[in-house]
Amino acid sequence: MQAKLQEQLSPADAEVILRCLPERIKAALVARAAEIEYPIAISIANFLDTEALGFVDCKPGRGQ
Repeated sequence: MQAKLQEQLSPADAEVILRCLPERIKAALVARAAEIEYPIAISIANFLDTEALGFVDCKPGRGQ
């Protein structure tokens, strides 16, 4: 069976990722989500690319 590629991270998947991260990184992503008033998934994409509004346009390292 081939995996289906998704261009969005579900809230449940974002929570799984958060649980795997060190507490200080998790806290930073949660704080960033609150700051930009977007879900955690967007916060993760924005952490990787400060100009990204989601994973569709995420280019890690851009805008840093």
